[in-house]
Amino acid sequence: MSGLNTESQVPKTGIAGLKQNFQKDIISGFLVFLIALPLCLGIAVACGYPAIAGIFTAIIGAVLATFISNSELTIKGPAAGLIVIAIGAITEFGFTGGQDPAADLQAYKLALGVGVAAGCIQILFGLFRIGSLGDFFPLSAVHGMLAAIGIIIILKQFPVAMGGHAEGEPLMLLASIPDKIIHMNPYIAAIGAGSLAIMFGIPLIKNKYVKLVPSPMVVLLIAVPSGICFGLTHEQTYIFRGHEYHLGGAFLVNVPNNMFSAITHPDFSALKTAAGWKWVMMFALIGSLESLLSAKAIDIIDPWKRKTNLNRDLLAVGIGNTICAFVGGLPMISEIVRSKANIDNGARTRFADLYHGLFLLILVGSVPFLLHHIPLAALAAMLVYTGFQLTAPREFAHVYGIGAAQLIIFVTTIIAVLATDLLIGIAIGIGVKFLIHIINDVPVMSLFKPYLDAEIRDKDTVVIIARHSAVFSNWILFKRKIEQLGLVQNKNLILDMSETKLVDHSVMEKLHEMEREFEQNNLKLEIIGIEEHQKLSEHPVGKNFMKCKENLNKIISSWNE
Repeated sequence: MSGLNTESQVPKTGIAGLKQNFQKDIISGFLVFLIALPLCLGIAVACGYPAIAGIFTAIIGAVLATFISNSELTIKGPAAGLIVIAIGAITEFGFTGGQDPAADLQAYKLALGVGVAAGCIQILFGLFRIGSLGDFFPLSAVHGMLAAIGIIIILKQFPVAMGGHAEGEPLMLLASIPDKIIHMNPYIAAIGAGSLAIMFGIPLIKNKYVKLVPSPMVVLLIAVPSGICFGLTHEQTYIFRGHEYHLGGAFLVNVPNNMFSAITHPDFSALKTAAGWKWVMMFALIGSLESLLSAKAIDIIDPWKRKTNLNRDLLAVGIGNTICAFVGGLPMISEIVRSKANIDNGARTRFADLYHGLFLLILVGSVPFLLHHIPLAALAAMLVYTGFQLTAPREFAHVYGIGAAQLIIFVTTIIAVLATDLLIGIAIGIGVKFLIHIINDVPVMSLFKPYLDAEIRDKDTVVIIARHSAVFSNWILFKRKIEQLGLVQNKNLILDMSETKLVDHSVMEKLHEMEREFEQNNLKLEIIGIEEHQKLSEHPVGKNFMKCKENLNKIISSWNE
C-alpha cells in the first residue's frame, strides 16, 4: 500500500522535523533497511569488493547525507549502476576472483585510491556548482547507458545465480550463457532460480499483505533456510545425475565477526597511471550523473514537491565517497529504487535515510554471523532482477513512443557500451544525437549556444524569443536565462519557440519540469509557437518538434506510420 501523504502542510525540517515526523520516518527507515541489507551485500560482492564494503557505504551515506544534503527523501548508498565501473576498475588492477587473495587485496586497495580521487572531484563539482552537469546529457543516451548497464549486470550475475562464475567481456558472457546453464550446480541453481521467481513474481501479486514485506527480504527468508538445508555451511560434495558438485562456504556471503576489523585503507599508486585516472573519471562522471538524475526524479514524485539543491547534494555524495573509500567502502549515489521505496513507505524527511543507516549499523555490529548464512546465489538473483528493470522491453517501447530517432540513439548507445565501455559508449550516443540534429539542418552555431532575445511585456511578464534551436547541448545556458529572467526576478515568462528550427525531446521534458517549478513559485511559464513545428511523435511529454528540411524527418515519419 502506498504511503504517499496527501496532507498539504510541508513537513518541518531540522530538529523540529525530527520530532514531528519521528514515527513515520523511522518506520520507513526500517522498511528501507530491509531492502538495503541484501542489495548492499550483493552489489559489493558483484563489484569484487568485500561484502561488508556495501554496508560501510550505506551507513556513511545515511549519516553524512542527512546533515549535508537538503534532499529530503533520497536514500544514499551503493547502486547497481556502478557495478560495471567498480568491477572494471578492480579487474584492471589485478583482481583474480579469489584465486590469489594477496592480489585481490591489492586490487581492492588500488580501487579505493581511485574512489578517493573520484570523491574529491565530486566535491569540486559541488563547490563549483556543476550540479547542472546532468542537464547536458541527452535523455535517450542516458537511458541507453543505463539499459546497457542492466544487460551487463544480468550477464555477470546470472552465472553466479546458477552456481558458476562470470568472466570476460559482455558479448563473451552472452555467448556463454547456454554453457553456464548446462553446467550449473543444481542445489545452488535451485536457490538462484527460486530467488528469481520470488523477485519477478511478488510484484505481480496484488494482495496488500503480501506487499508488506519487501521482495528482497522474502528472498532471504526462503534462501537462507534453503542454504542451511542444502548444507552450504560446511564443505561437502554431492553426486547429481552422475556429476560431482561442490558445496560450502564459498557459496555464502563472507563477512567478518567484527565489522571494524574489515576497515581497509586505499593505495594511491594507481593515480600515477593513465588507467587509474580513466577509472577516476568514470566514477566521478557516471556516478555524479546517476546521482543527479535520481535526485531530480525523486523531487518530481515528492508528495510535497520539495526541490533538492543539486550542488549541495553532489557535495554530500562527494564527501561521502571520499570517506567511504578511505575506510574500504563502495562508491555511493542517490539511489533511485530505495528512494522510491522510502516515499512509498511514508517517509517525510531526510531522517528516514539516517534511520535506515543506523538499523544497518546495529545489525551488522551486533549479529554479523547471521549475514554469513546468506547464499550468494540469492543476492545474484536480486541483481539480475535489478538489471532487468533497467533494460526491460518496456524501456524500448517507451523510447520508441517518444520517436524513432530517440530509439536509434538509445539502441546505438546500448551497443556501443557493450562493445566498448561506459564513457565511450555514451560519447557515441551523444555523437549520434548531434549527427541527427545536423542532418535535420540545425545550425551548427546553435548546438552549444542558445540564441535568445528578451522583451518586457509588462511589469510582471517577460517574453523570451528563441531562435535557431533548443537542444540538449545548449540547454544549460538556455535554462540559466529562463531562471534569471523568471524565477530570480519573480516574473511570469512567455517562451516563444516559433523561430526555432528544432526543439528536441530532452529540452521539451526539461521545459515541462520548469513549468512545474514556476507553478511552485506562484509564477507561470507559457510556451508558445511550438504548434508551428512538426511533431515526430504524439508522446505527451517528450516530443521532438521540428521545422526544418525533411532529410531524416521523412524517413523517421515513414517508420512511425
